[in-house]
Amino acid sequence: MSSSTNGFIQENFLLQSSLAEKLYHDVAAKQPISDYHSHLSPFEIATNRKYENITRIWLSEDHYKWRAMRGAGVNERFITGDATDEEKFHAWAETVPQTVRNPLFHWTYLELKNSFGVTEYLNPSSASRIYKQCNELLSGEEHTARKFLEQYNVVYLCSTDDPCDDLQYHHAIRADKDFSVGVAPSFRPDKAFAIHDTENFLAYISRLSAASGIPIIDIDSLLSALETRIDFFASAGCKVADHGLSQLPKYNAFTVDLEIELKRFFATRGETAFSDPDAFVFYLLTSLCKMYHARGWVQQFHLGAIRNNNTRLKLKLGADAGFDSIGDYAQAERLSALLNALDAEDKLSKTIIYNLNPADNALFATMCGNFNDGSTKGKVQYGPAWWFLDQKNGMEQHLDILSDVCLLSTFVGMITDSRSLLSFSRPEYFRRILCNMMANDMINGIIPNDEQWMGDLLKKICYENAKEYFNI
Repeated sequence: MSSSTNGFIQENFLLQSSLAEKLYHDVAAKQPISDYHSHLSPFEIATNRKYENITRIWLSEDHYKWRAMRGAGVNERFITGDATDEEKFHAWAETVPQTVRNPLFHWTYLELKNSFGVTEYLNPSSASRIYKQCNELLSGEEHTARKFLEQYNVVYLCSTDDPCDDLQYHHAIRADKDFSVGVAPSFRPDKAFAIHDTENFLAYISRLSAASGIPIIDIDSLLSALETRIDFFASAGCKVADHGLSQLPKYNAFTVDLEIELKRFFATRGETAFSDPDAFVFYLLTSLCKMYHARGWVQQFHLGAIRNNNTRLKLKLGADAGFDSIGDYAQAERLSALLNALDAEDKLSKTIIYNLNPADNALFATMCGNFNDGSTKGKVQYGPAWWFLDQKNGMEQHLDILSDVCLLSTFVGMITDSRSLLSFSRPEYFRRILCNMMANDMINGIIPNDEQWMGDLLKKICYENAKEYFNI
């Protein structure tokens, strides 16, 4: 097996014409990155963490790689277990050659090349050499958490934060005038919706009560507690709310009787399960969305995942350990009901909707067009290809649907949705794919072969639209 990647991940990777090369290198590659949805650690950025080895920064939180390793027959001990970091790296090195045609194959070499200058294939014969090379760089001062952000030209990013978080590291980052990257929390209240899971929900309500300083005894006090936390998040620079739901709740009225039932539910610590979770979640969610609107926040909805499918391994490893997949939930009517309820009161914020099921791509894209009202460009956005869809085919399909039924010109660009600082190669991956598609259309006469015009459009998609949309 060849050790060099020469001829594979080179400067014109994925660029199939000289025009595509020009669009990418002269325009897209030069744009800053605004990562408005990530799972990066604010602690690591605030403390400018120096990573002990490449396993810690690259493999320890990457569910994509974990799934591939399991599929390749790697024992869990070498994925999330008690094997040494070097053993885990070697297990990944054995897996990488088996990922051909999976996006991980591309991402692996982009991440190694862009972050550490590694230009050979990762496999069992090269693993020790690459492990040593990367670790030597990580021991220096040019490969710390902040340096990676600066190296990748990141100007703004949002982490994903629970309403109970104290945000101390966000405040520390904002107070550091020597660090130029904007790092903000996003408000992710998912656990406040999980009333169907009585025990965990009530435990969370106790945490929320403590964090807000408000005893939660009914729907009004719950909303007051959440609004208190929204204002606290705003003090740390937050202007984005995020929600991860399999599907939006069905619209059921939250009646006076349900208010009384909820108060009794809190008082008895869930002695009897709440009878109408959909009514509760719809009312709570619309109430929160009105709070976001009042503050000028952007709201995001990640829809369509069926989570923690493997009960045995969930019990062993915990939730969110790489056992999620695409769900086939009904989405259209529920999405319409939520957006319509907010629009009817003129309290619909800028909204980004992410779809995980490719069968629903057109559904989501056309829904966005129903609620754009001329108040701002792309007010309701069909969000970028996400999770299982953020690969070449998924991005191309997303861009085609977006272009067909929305306006590509108002799109706010790509995110990382990642827990690793090395994943900023993903916006590059997207930009290469986008430039190649645009160039092909220009060459084939589908869109004007005007480099200045199309170059200006690429600048908007890669950065300028997000800058305007999020008021960066």
